[in-house]
Amino acid sequence: MSDIRLQKEAVLRVGEVSGVTGRRVLVTVDKDKNLSELFYDGDLLRNIAVGSYVDIRKGFVSLIGKVDGENANPDSSRSEDPDPIVRGRRVLSVSLVGFIDRKGHFYGGTKELPLVGNEAYLLTRERVLQVHNLIAEDGIALHIATSEYEGYEIALPVDGLMNSHIAIFGNTGSGKSNTLATLFQHFVAKMRSINAATFNENCRILLFDFNGEYAHSDCITDDKIVYNLSTRNDQGDKLPLGNAGGLDIEMLSIVSDATEKTQKPFLRRVLTQYERVTEGNDPTEHLRNIIRQQVSQVLQMSDKIRIDLLFDYLRQVLPEQDENGNPIEIASDLEWYSNSAQFKSGQDWLRGNQGAIFNTIVYQHVARFSFANDIIADFITFSYVQLIYDVLANRAQNEHIAPVINKLRSKQKDIRKVFDPAFQGELFGSNVVVVNLNDVNLEMKKTIPLLLCRRIYQEHKTSFQGKTLNIVIDEAHNILSTDSSRETESWKDYRLETFEEIIKEGRKFGVFVTIASQRPNDISPTITSQAHNYFIHRLINQKDLQSIASAVSYIDKLTEESIPTLPTGTCIFSGMAGQMPLKLNIKALEHSLQPKSNTLRFASLLAGNN
Repeated sequence: MSDIRLQKEAVLRVGEVSGVTGRRVLVTVDKDKNLSELFYDGDLLRNIAVGSYVDIRKGFVSLIGKVDGENANPDSSRSEDPDPIVRGRRVLSVSLVGFIDRKGHFYGGTKELPLVGNEAYLLTRERVLQVHNLIAEDGIALHIATSEYEGYEIALPVDGLMNSHIAIFGNTGSGKSNTLATLFQHFVAKMRSINAATFNENCRILLFDFNGEYAHSDCITDDKIVYNLSTRNDQGDKLPLGNAGGLDIEMLSIVSDATEKTQKPFLRRVLTQYERVTEGNDPTEHLRNIIRQQVSQVLQMSDKIRIDLLFDYLRQVLPEQDENGNPIEIASDLEWYSNSAQFKSGQDWLRGNQGAIFNTIVYQHVARFSFANDIIADFITFSYVQLIYDVLANRAQNEHIAPVINKLRSKQKDIRKVFDPAFQGELFGSNVVVVNLNDVNLEMKKTIPLLLCRRIYQEHKTSFQGKTLNIVIDEAHNILSTDSSRETESWKDYRLETFEEIIKEGRKFGVFVTIASQRPNDISPTITSQAHNYFIHRLINQKDLQSIASAVSYIDKLTEESIPTLPTGTCIFSGMAGQMPLKLNIKALEHSLQPKSNTLRFASLLAGNN
């Protein structure tokens, strides 16, 4: 060995192995290696300390360990002391994380244990980059981070990261939004720089933005479609639901919060009738004849309670005004006689008297019926017509079916404000789409992502041709929460099951989900545990920390304990894209590219008023 190499080895040497107990390795540090930093080959190296890595040489193999702790025992001179600690010297407790083979490739896991007396060294820049290298030989790299301890640039792989489910967790102000924006900003820019046409054709990104952070023109990419939705006024953008258009049972079930066993079959019957009537030559006259037939049956019934109920349904179907624009009461010419349990109109009894029925106000008023040319309003009309059918046939009860129609009616205005009335068009005018939900009410904030995700996922799954779809959900606790007092238990189960199906099965069809949240404990454990890669920023709440500990089993104790004290912008990266947890500093984007999530400063407010 040359003198120069001997000198370098002497500088890098920190001590030697003094004990091996299972995977616990003790390294006794040389007395002259207690400085905080060392100069080596033009680099300023941090000396060995808790949280840093150590290179233990065993023959031609370098065993890489992470320092979990250190101690010193001033009473080590006592012969009965079993610990191999020398007075005045530091002893490091090291856990092995991997090894570097003869070819310089790092592998995570424990291949073999060191021997007592093996020398331990600091990691040079080259060794650090070997340990942190996540890129395959032909892989595409995203240069978005630096190592937290050494400050060296760390590249993350496109394959293994962007074709996986990703979870980004962190309290407000921890850098979570910057990580999400930086990750996809560099991903889109990198892929378009390689082959923009192919990327735009084969890769789609759909981002749900609950707070309007990513909707401005430069964030993520300037070549994107932004849908700024609003339920407060009619000025917001409208969402199309694909070229298929029309209504489908899943969309109707989501919008109306329909139960699986009772209300959803009813909606299916309504949809069947809707399609049968509207596909005919004269849909308006066809439906008028159906209503006339129902009026005739109702006027000949003997159950006054059911008659009143059915007349209430007819009032929802028929116009509220006559041909002169005056309010009309469709039962004003009818008189009920309890003794004979039938109606009388003028001098005519109606049971069995079709001629008299034809002359009633309600029967003649059917001629004034027309469609509203609004797909939801017309579907509600068909719902009442179908409900009349079902009540006449004793197939349905009002208390079971009426809530689903009332739900459709209550959401009718909101649906009209955020969706294209024709439900036609292509959502992905660009392959990057941001849906801004900042100005949408709470109920629709849960409905829109569920509706879009389910429909797009089903379409992608059905026509899967090797293309990818990345669904990005910021503030994911808004729609993936396991606890909600605003919705029924069945609706909550349906919502969670939909997203759980996507995250469990989507990978096989090229569908990948990225979630970001400041409340991981609120998110379904099934969804949290299904992520392949995690970016964990500062979390303080004990329940959030417990949910991370149970979901991310491959984070060591020391790393887990550091989560509450992580500085802004620093995160723990762990998952299938790396062979061990890494503490990374995510690079901050330029101000114009950052999501609008900065904390308002009082100093800026005061300066602005002067």
